[in-house]
Amino acid sequence: MLKIGIFGVGHLGKFHIKNWKEIDNVEVIGFYDPNDAVANDVEAEFGLKRYPDMDELIDDADAVDVVTPTQFHFPVCEAALRKSKHVFVEKPLANNMEEAAALLKLTKEAKVKFQVGHVERFNPAFTALDKSSIQPMFIEVHRLAQFNPRGTEVSVILDLMIHDIDVILSMVKSDIKQISASGVAVMTDTPDIANVRIEFHNGCVANLTSSRISMKRMRKMRVFQRDAYIGIDFLEKKSEIIRLKQESDIEELFSFEIDTPKGSRTIVVENPLSASENALRTELSSFRDAILQDLTPVVSELDGYQALEVAHLILEKMNSQPLHQS
Repeated sequence: MLKIGIFGVGHLGKFHIKNWKEIDNVEVIGFYDPNDAVANDVEAEFGLKRYPDMDELIDDADAVDVVTPTQFHFPVCEAALRKSKHVFVEKPLANNMEEAAALLKLTKEAKVKFQVGHVERFNPAFTALDKSSIQPMFIEVHRLAQFNPRGTEVSVILDLMIHDIDVILSMVKSDIKQISASGVAVMTDTPDIANVRIEFHNGCVANLTSSRISMKRMRKMRVFQRDAYIGIDFLEKKSEIIRLKQESDIEELFSFEIDTPKGSRTIVVENPLSASENALRTELSSFRDAILQDLTPVVSELDGYQALEVAHLILEKMNSQPLHQS
């Protein structure tokens, strides 16, 4: 039985508790949170033990789940790694690149499993594409959210766009050539809406727009590659593939004919399905499996580091020009 200690039981931390309780071979032994009101609610709702001392919880646990505000990620992860405990930490990996680099070094020395909570990797809309050949040449992303004061201690890049940065880096197997970025601060002191263009050495280009001041919610990614278009709706948990028909395709696939300069072509439309509906539970279960089965985490500390590095490169681009105020 894997013993889990949870750090931070606010809004997202409660979701973690609920999902851990539904995962086999796991026992949540308790939590640490300095907020008395929040801690009292969790004790009453879940019947979990509140640890008054952070180190005591780390000592009693096999692995820690860090769901604290970003500025506290490093001290909790560092303390756990120095005691050779497995670590799951919500995105972003750390508050800055110096802390992130230190966590990579500590993880290697501790020889433990470290997973970063980029939950969109486990979204059914994305996992449904596992068996598809994805070789993007152009990617367009819109991630729009209504304003919520929670999470605004960081820019929209670290709050929202980092999800899509991680997904794109997992698909595009090439180094970054150039980044262009612009952002506007509307409701807070940091960018609330941003547009970013990432160019890769293999020719792929990604355009990302993120906003936390929109009237409606949207989490869509459109991927264009030779002979195919792939649409991913992270919000609706659906994906579709529109591509040229191949000789190996089964007849049952929906298809239609189009006229092109090269003659008539057959277009196939697929809506791949994923068995999982709960991305967070799948994500936490994969962390459990990485520990119990000695597997490489799906989103490792290096993945988290690379996503954070690109996010900070974007922020540097924005900081090099005057920040527009509404």
